[in-house]
Amino acid sequence: MTTPLVLTVNGQAVSVEVHPRTLLVELLRDTLRLTGTHIGCDTGQCGACTVQLDGRAVKSCTVLALQAQASEVTTIEGIATAGGELHPMQAAFKEYHALQCGFCTPGMVISALDLLKHNANPSEADVRQGLDGNLCRCTGYHNIVKAVLAAAAAMRP
Repeated sequence: MTTPLVLTVNGQAVSVEVHPRTLLVELLRDTLRLTGTHIGCDTGQCGACTVQLDGRAVKSCTVLALQAQASEVTTIEGIATAGGELHPMQAAFKEYHALQCGFCTPGMVISALDLLKHNANPSEADVRQGLDGNLCRCTGYHNIVKAVLAAAAAMRP
């Protein structure tokens, strides 16, 4: 048995049929082929699957796809410009070498953007606290924090 689901993903209207127990991360990766959203732990601990749901960061492995009915979802693929120019946060991650294997990067970027929505001028401690739910297995936190601080400065009016 499937249920119709209508939502907006990265600015595009999407209409699909899903099983009631389908997770949002599964919809994004398996059905919509937006594989930038990673599956790390499947328990909400690592943050690799973080996306924006109606403008706030959520771990998509803890959200049923049907909970996103009539919602707007933004994945890592949806934050660059239509012309492919990197978002300032993505550019800062690149410039400050804030990725090693890259597995955590999409979730880190989405979480960092959520942090900056609430605090446009964070301290280092604010960034570390704001990214607390995202794990980097390569221990690249120092450069990640530097990148978020640089992006915050670049994004301020």
